[in-house]
Amino acid sequence: MAAASRCFELTLLTERFAISRLAADSLIPDWATRGPFFSVTRTGDELSVVTEISQVPVGVHSQPGWRVLKVHGPFVLSEVGVLSALAAPLAAAKISLFAISTFDTDYLLVAAETLSAAITALTRAGHTIHRSKAE
Repeated sequence: MAAASRCFELTLLTERFAISRLAADSLIPDWATRGPFFSVTRTGDELSVVTEISQVPVGVHSQPGWRVLKVHGPFVLSEVGVLSALAAPLAAAKISLFAISTFDTDYLLVAAETLSAAITALTRAGHTIHRSKAE
């Protein structure tokens, strides 16, 4: 079955996250690699860090208030359309998305203020969202 027509299971992570931007030549700070989920990406233009809000020091250029939905994987790297099947209903609902992909799966970050609408859009598209008991 093509991924674009598949329905996926996702889990909402309990923690609240921030996306931070540091200079391209910055060393990876210790705070960037703490917690059960984080992502560090370096390009020629910047060092981007996604981590729990509580880990980001005062004064770091960041945007707090993100929630993370983990797509249940794993998926083979050649599978086509996984992100498309998830991004399309969010785009149709005018919800911004920040995606992180790993070897096994994908993570969708949505602004906390759009979380309810994102969950509604994804469930209407046939996807299943699991919430932690703390939610």
